[in-house]
Amino acid sequence: MQPSTGRRAGPDDQGRDRGDGRLPAALGWFSVGLGTAQVVAPGAVDRLVGIAPTHRSGAVMRGVGLQELSVGTGILASDQPDGWLWARVAGDVTHLMFLGAALRSPDSRRRRVTMAIAAVAGVAVVDLIASVRAGRASDGADRVMRSTTAITINRPPEDVYRYWRDLDNLPRFMFHLESVDVTAGGRSHWVARGPAGTTVEWDAEIVQDTPNELIAWRSLEAADVDNAGAVQFKPAPGGAGTEVTVDLEVATPGGEVGRALAKVAGEHPEQQVKDALRRLKQILEAGEVVRSDGSPDGTRTQRQWRQPPARPPA
Repeated sequence: MQPSTGRRAGPDDQGRDRGDGRLPAALGWFSVGLGTAQVVAPGAVDRLVGIAPTHRSGAVMRGVGLQELSVGTGILASDQPDGWLWARVAGDVTHLMFLGAALRSPDSRRRRVTMAIAAVAGVAVVDLIASVRAGRASDGADRVMRSTTAITINRPPEDVYRYWRDLDNLPRFMFHLESVDVTAGGRSHWVARGPAGTTVEWDAEIVQDTPNELIAWRSLEAADVDNAGAVQFKPAPGGAGTEVTVDLEVATPGGEVGRALAKVAGEHPEQQVKDALRRLKQILEAGEVVRSDGSPDGTRTQRQWRQPPARPPA
């Protein structure tokens, strides 16, 4: 089962995406090409823009090239690249500052540096136009992160399903959850920790419940974070326990840049699910979450010590 939190794109959206997608794609490939040259041959690029090659300038140029490669890859891989395009605009400002400093150096070829500044300024205008257009094109569109994560647990599907279906157990292995309170009619209220010490809440309902096989849910209206998901429990090949597969959709604020920042901060939803499944495996197989350097969170995550003791099924 594939959960869904977002709206479907209509013909107008598809036509708009095709028309507005050409410029971002061109800028993405431009970033990749320029970044490759800056990383592979920084001295040649220095000379091209009028900078006297030195060890320091080469290191700076390689750093700029890595930035270009990262942004270009992000643009090309993204369905909604406006965040990455704005990162290009920020990079243009950095490049102009770098060239401005080079222009004041007595070792630089001032005419070439001036031409490079004019070229970067022109590219910055194009980047700005592309960023604004992409932002308009994505206004009102859902920024949905989709992921599928799986693990094999050496317990029968009945045991794994029963433990998961008791929603009170979820915060025991999903450490980003503060609480899950069951209300009525297959509904529940969730409280979770967000990035930077924030708290988010939502109500959810179970939309499909097949004992020992599948649990599917979705958030209700007015959720702080729209989400939907399904967890499947299948006998593992050779009687090796249960294959647990989680399909998740989460509306992530801030688009691609927001997702990247969340990943750096350790709050990326996909990583949270991976860590949660590892803890679930420990609970059901060993009876507890092993808190060590090799545990899913390591010794740096203080919040794991605030969790209640695990309750594996008998």
